[in-house]
Amino acid sequence: MKNFIYILLISLSFTACEDVIDLELNTAEPRLVIDASLNWFKGTEGKNQFIKLSLSAPFYDNEVPPANNAIVTVVDTNNNTFNFVEDGDTGIYRNNTFIPEIDGVYNLTINYKDEIYTGTEQLTGVASIDRVEQKNDGGFSGEEIEIKAYYTDPEGIENYYLFEVEKLSDNDVSLEVYDDEFTDGNEIFAFYSDEDLEAGDELTIYGSGISERFYEFMVILLQQTDEEGGDPFETQPATVRGNCVNITNPENYPFGYFRASEVSIFNYIVKLKGV
Repeated sequence: MKNFIYILLISLSFTACEDVIDLELNTAEPRLVIDASLNWFKGTEGKNQFIKLSLSAPFYDNEVPPANNAIVTVVDTNNNTFNFVEDGDTGIYRNNTFIPEIDGVYNLTINYKDEIYTGTEQLTGVASIDRVEQKNDGGFSGEEIEIKAYYTDPEGIENYYLFEVEKLSDNDVSLEVYDDEFTDGNEIFAFYSDEDLEAGDELTIYGSGISERFYEFMVILLQQTDEEGGDPFETQPATVRGNCVNITNPENYPFGYFRASEVSIFNYIVKLKGV
């Protein structure tokens, strides 16, 4: 009898901890989200570009709503105007006549629901990724695979870099930013490690030249979204604003950033340990 009661109590304790908790989170009016990265990949003409516009959404929503029917233009230093036309109702606006120019200044204008958003950026050049090296005994366990993408920083110039490593098998993307404060003119590397990385995994490494302002924007953004920075319901210390403003209604400011970069690409297949 005592054993029966003991088993019954254990069963009740397991069922009692399966309560569903619905959290009521604060909501706000949707804001325009601007994902405007004009990327000039080395070795290409750079004519084909796109800008993605969406709207902010509640935390529990599974879909990100597109921002449709906007008028999107980019004007360069030489007063060339590039019109970006929406692809269906995707919120993705495309242009196939873009003219990239290193150090050229580009002005973005978006007319969305009779409000005008603007942003300005300079197209920043980048050093090529020269080679990639693999280390098989990294991490705390000594068994993680580490990847280093080497490039040579130009001497005497302030440079800022964004490195994106895309793992093609699961579309996972890792982001890191670097500056050359202590590496000016030297060969240096961007670092990537993943405990689940295996031999045969295909990686695409993108090295982009970025402005100092975008570097600072990304440093703050990455700090606030660090996996070890807190739980997912933690309030961000501050709203991270980009370089785009709403000149019609400044209080209705957008999220996101307008960036123009030269990009170096390196494709790499993870090797077997010992090879």
